[in-house]
Amino acid sequence: MKIGIPTEIKALEGRVGLVPAACAELVRHGHEVLVQAGAGARSGYADGDYTAAGARVVPDAAGLYGEAGLIVKVKEPLDGDLAHLRPDHILFCYLHLAANRDLAERLRALGLTAVAFETVRVGRSLPLLAPMSEIAGRLAVQVGAHLLHQPQGGKGLLLGGLPAASRGHVVVLGAGVAGSAAVEAAAALGARVTVFDICAERMDAMRRVGGNVTALYAYQQAIGETLADADLLIGAVLLPGRRAPHLVTREMLRAMAPGSVAVDISVDQGGCLETTRATTYEAPTYVEEGVTHFCVTNMPGAVPRTSSQALSASLIPHVLRLAQPDWEEDMALMEGVNVRAGAYVNAAVKAEMEN
Repeated sequence: MKIGIPTEIKALEGRVGLVPAACAELVRHGHEVLVQAGAGARSGYADGDYTAAGARVVPDAAGLYGEAGLIVKVKEPLDGDLAHLRPDHILFCYLHLAANRDLAERLRALGLTAVAFETVRVGRSLPLLAPMSEIAGRLAVQVGAHLLHQPQGGKGLLLGGLPAASRGHVVVLGAGVAGSAAVEAAAALGARVTVFDICAERMDAMRRVGGNVTALYAYQQAIGETLADADLLIGAVLLPGRRAPHLVTREMLRAMAPGSVAVDISVDQGGCLETTRATTYEAPTYVEEGVTHFCVTNMPGAVPRTSSQALSASLIPHVLRLAQPDWEEDMALMEGVNVRAGAYVNAAVKAEMEN
């Protein structure tokens, strides 16, 4: 099969669908790999690296989409990508359609097969979402800690505190992959951490992270009461394929002190704060109710070298399978099919679109 790796066109998105080593693996299995010129540059991979791996570099998107049958990219297609997509294409990338009905309808109208990384499921795990979720969780703490600095408009707080200075308080909503990574990062800095979830097993795991971590059931009242003392709020709620529920209302957010920070990792699925609205790295923050919000929809794109390497390692076995004629026999990939032949296929996505 001809497999195409286009250059990402989302604002300041530095990741690439597959790194050269992954392309070499595809070539070794007899596939032809086309890479758009400059696709890997922001991840630290030159066109020559892809050529050395056996891929063919094509000058522009039109040439790449025109030849390739399977398109492997990172973020959802924008207008510049959609102009090149055809009904016979298989598109393999992050889609997050629950929060983007317009894109869902445009993909459905195209009639292509769109397989979303975030709904490929193996047992109870989401193997293509997990590495980016872990990175986003860590970044949420790093970004939040920076935004708490006074020159950034924050309350001037060092999260870990010092002797004779109080620790900062980090509240995390959700103890999945992203939430767990955020909890571990915040705890390692020395912050006081409260994490909310509804799964006893996850709460137990979070409590074992350290003595500075408290895990609580996600009662809305308990979340509201805790926010009054929070310096950094991190939203990490995930319902695969569905919009994230609003666990924090505007009224609850008002309880946070001015200069506090909210980072909503759930923004890709619509966000778990009532005040969330999607931003980009070109203008990443805004202030609502005195709280600085960071709601960038491609958080891992800030560390493209790390992200591309981690994503490629997770992707390669699934790309190899998707490139086979009998890929529909793979139940994990079939869970990932969101749109096909003008219809919504994934049950969760279909329920959102029909709601």
